[in-house]
Amino acid sequence: MADPAPANPFYPEPKRRRGSAGKVLLAMLIAFLIGAGGVAYLAWHGDLSRYLPARSAFGQSSATGGDRSATAGSRQGAAPVQAITPQQAQVVSLESRMAMLEDRFSRLDFEANAASGNAARAESLLIALSARRIIERGEQLGYVSDQLKLRFADAQPKAVDTIIAFSRNPVTLDELGARLEALAPNLTNTAQGNLLARAREELRALFTVHSDSPTLLQPAARIDRARLMLTARRIDNAIDEVERLPGADAAQTWIADARRFDEAERALDLIETTAMLEPRRLRDGSGQEVDQPSPLSTPDPSPTPSTSAVVTVPGA
Repeated sequence: MADPAPANPFYPEPKRRRGSAGKVLLAMLIAFLIGAGGVAYLAWHGDLSRYLPARSAFGQSSATGGDRSATAGSRQGAAPVQAITPQQAQVVSLESRMAMLEDRFSRLDFEANAASGNAARAESLLIALSARRIIERGEQLGYVSDQLKLRFADAQPKAVDTIIAFSRNPVTLDELGARLEALAPNLTNTAQGNLLARAREELRALFTVHSDSPTLLQPAARIDRARLMLTARRIDNAIDEVERLPGADAAQTWIADARRFDEAERALDLIETTAMLEPRRLRDGSGQEVDQPSPLSTPDPSPTPSTSAVVTVPGA
């Protein structure tokens, strides 16, 4: 074994550089502290996520590959469950509220239309009642005639024309009674009856099967019944009694006026019924059609099959 070479006395052995290694460690420590401080600053202000790389789907799948492979068999066939974000929950809540508001608005609109239709019917009924009071007082209709045309001309044109024509030459029930009293002597005087009236009475008596009491056939009794019928507003019966009197020819003007009065009363009844029950052609104060059904009307019953129908079987 060879001996180690002796040291050269002319070239001394170099000293180790201990100071350089310490400086490197100090620089590394300072750099680490600066980086940690920067990370802490970014994390404090919420900007750290912008500087972090996004996790790829491949990395996630590789990181959780073992767990997924372990539970793959138990999760086969199960539907994926997605978590609802707060924004989605807020959208769903807003949609449900909008649906509730739409339903409430539709109900309010229906109720408003129903109230408007009922108000129009009430106004039309008031117009009809006002026309009746004016007619019964024997006055001109005035502006009420325009309202009658506007509201009822489409539904009952003939009734409106009858009422307006009668209002131009009105006759009251009291006037008819007073005129009947004034005509009573002429109506009950058989001497003034013409030949045609007497022949008519004789012909009527020939075909009478059950004759009334002679007292009831007297002209005075017929006048009394005519008065009673006028009081009961049975104008057609009063006219019939007057026409049977011997002097009926003297009451032709009274009979014509009584018939006009009776027609006007029937027309007023008709428009009052129209205001309450007309389903389609009634109009409001602005001329718009009232399409809301009347609260007084009842729905039509559904037809039921007849059990008494005979079915004919061919070849039977």
